[in-house]
Amino acid sequence: MKTLTRSIAVLLLSAGLLAQAPNMAGQWQGVLSAGKDLRIVVVITNPNRLNATMYSIDQTPQGIPATSITLQGNTLRMSFDGIGVRFEGTVSGDGNAVAGTFTQGNNPIAMTLARANTDTAWKIPEPPRAMAADAKAVFEVATIKPSIPDRPGKLFTVKGRQVITINTTTSDLMTFAYDVHMKQIIGGPAWMQSEKYDVTGQPESQGTPSRPQLSAMMQKLLEDRFKLTFHREKRELPAYAITVAPGGPKLTKNDTNPNGLPGLFFKGLGTLPGTNATMSDLARAMETAVLDRPVVDRTEVQGRWDFTLRWTPDETQFVNMGVRVPPPSNDPDAPPGLFTAFQEQLGLKLESTRAPVEVLVVDSIEKPSEN
Repeated sequence: MKTLTRSIAVLLLSAGLLAQAPNMAGQWQGVLSAGKDLRIVVVITNPNRLNATMYSIDQTPQGIPATSITLQGNTLRMSFDGIGVRFEGTVSGDGNAVAGTFTQGNNPIAMTLARANTDTAWKIPEPPRAMAADAKAVFEVATIKPSIPDRPGKLFTVKGRQVITINTTTSDLMTFAYDVHMKQIIGGPAWMQSEKYDVTGQPESQGTPSRPQLSAMMQKLLEDRFKLTFHREKRELPAYAITVAPGGPKLTKNDTNPNGLPGLFFKGLGTLPGTNATMSDLARAMETAVLDRPVVDRTEVQGRWDFTLRWTPDETQFVNMGVRVPPPSNDPDAPPGLFTAFQEQLGLKLESTRAPVEVLVVDSIEKPSEN
């Protein structure tokens, strides 16, 4: 009888604790003071288990799904691995505020999230309207200017309706336009890899272009302004293949903007947060910026994903970006090398191989025409 009484008491106590757990579903918002004030919105749902999506509404309409979210007692913890962010805070007694710390990398910042209602909720921006699939993918106007001499690095980005490249050679533009590695471009004059340009183009059609539309616009620019002609051949070249490691991928699904562009912007050498990215996008980032040979996607993993990849680069990496990697430190807490990081952090393998790949053989090209 005593055992039964104790069991009932334990069940009643557990039920009481569960009843006291705050209901976190809804929109939460706060201001992050990170040099400038940024409004952060977190939308939490819990049909069966907690889910969360974070928006930095002053920067982008793109939502970042939480990799994990837990509520233990009054302690709320959320991780957003796609951008390297963690949040931990304490839920107030009335369940309407969470006072905690927002950490990105090694930079903790105090932030309080308040529960929003219909009157106080900040509007989450709508994702930019996508360019129509049948729209004419050409630049209405494009300027091509010599880059500032000796400026390091390079950039490809879309800002509003503008497509922008900075510090890019003609070979760089070709790798972007045709989705190839530098070693897949054969022939052509030496200036293709030495003279750098800044390109700013505005599409003729409205809406944000998709990756294939961006490629088509850059191809047309190369044909019209650089008078590029080439032919294609198949050659077997040294390459890297991305495959799925035993245990499967360790990636966070992102369904917030299936037609949007990926976010793959390096946060220094050896840190790559990825948002809304396909496996082909990851392969492209690796071959364009990091590795010394083409990268092929053999994962058969479909969809768009968030992740953060951290590794210690070696001297063979980032050569395409014109960056010299410093010698490795003796820090025992330094991240692993790239190949180990791929498997441990992404659940993927990066393997050296040989593969038949398409190469572009340049037949003729000219320096760009005047703007």
